Amino acid sequence: MRIAAFGDNIVDRFVDRRIAYPGGNCVNVAVFAAGEGAEALYMGVVGDDDNGTLILDALEACGVDASFVQRRHGPTGVTDMETRDGDRVFLTWNDGGVTTSDPYRLDEESLAALAPMALVHSSVYSASESELPALRGLDGVVTFDYSSEPEFRTDAYLARTAPYADLVLFSGGDEPEAALLELMGRALQHGPRLALATRGAAGALLTDGSWVLREPAVEVPAAELVDTTGCGDAFLAAFVLSLLRAGWRRDRLPSPADCRRALAAGAQRAARQCHVAGAFGMGVSYVRDDDRSVLSGSEDH
Repeated sequence: MRIAAFGDNIVDRFVDRRIAYPGGNCVNVAVFAAGEGAEALYMGVVGDDDNGTLILDALEACGVDASFVQRRHGPTGVTDMETRDGDRVFLTWNDGGVTTSDPYRLDEESLAALAPMALVHSSVYSASESELPALRGLDGVVTFDYSSEPEFRTDAYLARTAPYADLVLFSGGDEPEAALLELMGRALQHGPRLALATRGAAGALLTDGSWVLREPAVEVPAAELVDTTGCGDAFLAAFVLSLLRAGWRRDRLPSPADCRRALAAGAQRAARQCHVAGAFGMGVSYVRDDDRSVLSGSEDH
C-alpha cells in the first residue's frame, strides 16, 4: 500500500520538558502509515535551520520517502506548548514558517510521483488549497484534515476545499455531537463521500450523510498517559489504511462493516499513541537563546 502526505510539518517544543519533537499533521500521517506497514512519501517544505534537519532526519529514520522535500531559506515551523494533566496546551507558534510563507507547489514531477499513490493526504496547515484541484486529477483517494479552528469551518472555506476530498476529518474535542454532525453534513454537501470527527476521550464519529457510526475511545489509564500529541493523526492513519486494505477506492465506497473495523483500528492506534512523548518520539533537548531554539542533542523519549 502506497500513501503520500503533502503539506505541513512542525517542530513541537515542550517548554516544560525543554524537548523538541518532530511532527506536524502531514508528517505524522506519513510516519504513522509507514509504521503500519505502508510505503509512505512525504512532500513539503522545511527551513534551512536545525529544525528542518530534525524533520528530515526523523523522516529518514522512520522509513518515509522524503526525496521531494524542499528546503527554503527561513525558519521551519515551530510550536511551543506544555503538558498539563497529560494533555497538550498550545502557547505560541511561528505561523508555520516557510511551510506557509513559501509553500510547496505541485509540478509535473511531483504529480507523477503522486500518481501511483492509493491515497494523498493534506491539511489546513499546509497552504495547499490552491493545489487541491490537481490532487483531484489523480486516481487515489484524497483526505483533508480541517483540525479544530473555526476559520476552517466556514461555508466559504469548505466550498474552497471540500470538493477535492473523498474524506474530510475534523478534530471535535468536547464539542457536542449535534454540532459536529451539522458541520460534517455541511462538508459532505460539497462532494466528499465520508466525514470523520475524532473526539478524544469521547471517541469518534463517521458519516456518509445517510448513516452515522460511533466508536468509543479505548481507555488509557491516567497513570499511563504521556501526552496526546498526534493521537488524531494516528487514528487517521490506521483508519484509512484499514479502509484501503478493504478495497476503498474513489469509485468503491467501503461498506459500513469495513468502516466499523477501520474505526476500531483507529481507536486502538490512538490509544497506543497516548503512551508516546511527542508525535513519534525522536526528541532532542534544546535551550532558548534570544527566543531562538538551539538543538543540543538527542534524548531517549
